[in-house]
Amino acid sequence: MLAAMSNEPELQRGAGTPDAFERLWTPHRMAYIKGENKPTGSGPEDGCPFCEIPKLGDEDGLIVARGEAVYAVLNLYPYNSGHLLVCPYRHISDYTDLTAAETAEFSDFTRRALAALRKASGAQGFNVGMNLGGVAGAGIAAHLHQHVVPRWGGDTNFMPVVGQTKVLPQLLRDTRSLLAGCWPSEG
Repeated sequence: MLAAMSNEPELQRGAGTPDAFERLWTPHRMAYIKGENKPTGSGPEDGCPFCEIPKLGDEDGLIVARGEAVYAVLNLYPYNSGHLLVCPYRHISDYTDLTAAETAEFSDFTRRALAALRKASGAQGFNVGMNLGGVAGAGIAAHLHQHVVPRWGGDTNFMPVVGQTKVLPQLLRDTRSLLAGCWPSEG
């Protein structure tokens, strides 16, 4: 009780040397670190999440929008709030394997993702791209997917750099609902 009443910082017990830093616990990240739900091979039958997600309902799969050849889904391990992935339904690993129709819808869904994120969150910029192959940084190299990451002025703060932590102000289900409501119709 005295420590709370004095101006001295409370000592951290059992957390190593006191350093006056608070701890942010993100135990959900351990699934990503351990590679849980990561495909065991390169085929769609090897546990590919991008082949399994479309079998789920939109809320359970965090699907924002579905097309004929592609769908948009929230990233389970986002770089920023609203981080979307555009994925073809077909299990392919390379952009050059898309058909002309798939390429057109893939591009259209990217355009619509940008519009939805601007409307829903006032995003001021975006990182859009794909990592083709494991050596290029693809976490799931066997199934093509494109990242659409919204950005805002000042969003690259000290947390990712110093704390190796992302601060996400909204639950993924709430973000999915908001973006689905802002998803533009065709055209």
